[in-house]
Amino acid sequence: MAGSLPAGARVTCVDGDFSSVVAPFLARGDLHVRQVPLEDLADAVAAGTDLVAYALVQSATGEVADHAAVTAAATGVGAFTFVDTTQATGWLPTDDLHADVVACHAYKWLNSPRGAAFASFSDRALAELTPHAAGWYSGADPWTSCYGPELHLAADAHRFDVSPAWPAWVGTEAALAFALEHGIDAAYRHDVGLANAFRERLGLEASDSAIVTWPDADGDALAALTAAGIVASGRAGRARVAFHLWNDEDDVDLAAGAVTAVRAVDAR
Repeated sequence: MAGSLPAGARVTCVDGDFSSVVAPFLARGDLHVRQVPLEDLADAVAAGTDLVAYALVQSATGEVADHAAVTAAATGVGAFTFVDTTQATGWLPTDDLHADVVACHAYKWLNSPRGAAFASFSDRALAELTPHAAGWYSGADPWTSCYGPELHLAADAHRFDVSPAWPAWVGTEAALAFALEHGIDAAYRHDVGLANAFRERLGLEASDSAIVTWPDADGDALAALTAAGIVASGRAGRARVAFHLWNDEDDVDLAAGAVTAVRAVDAR
């Protein structure tokens, strides 16, 4: 999308979003990139905006964007919309986004090997975006169009396909079967339920996200979680835990106990 924008195009992004959602536009050097807080994103879409790009679920905070409001604002001014669902697809339903481009790396909540990713394109995106990475796999039937001299592009979204990392897709097929077996709605109820149980134990407000983060500038909470055998992470000065299908109430108790224990020590 960054390569298809004309020089001087105006792009609105989220301040603090994952770098991969913002960096391609900044790297162009000739685009006007505005970054605003997530809660202000829809209101920041004004006449003259060419593209709104954001992650549906913020990596650093777990916040969920109001995609309906953003899409309505973008549609009102004729702007493209790009939504990254890497931190969402797998636990949060994403079939009602109505964005021009939706992209998702499968190695997060879809539990796939790194190297598999998905994207969907609106009719407008198909007509106006240039497939800069076009290659042998961009044809409707790659095996009959893998030699020149003509440019062979599929009429549909396959024109944006790149040569697949074969081993990654073998693992992805099995991972998708696992995800479909349980269903996104069930995953949402389970994951968010555990996350809210953990939030309650920490004195945090309930949320609609499976990701929980809180300030941890010194890394004490992350160290305590790690010492307890919990795989957690530190992001932007915050501790971060995420709950998925293989987690249960015992994990909530273990994580909450580790954090509350270190809080008690810090209080002394």
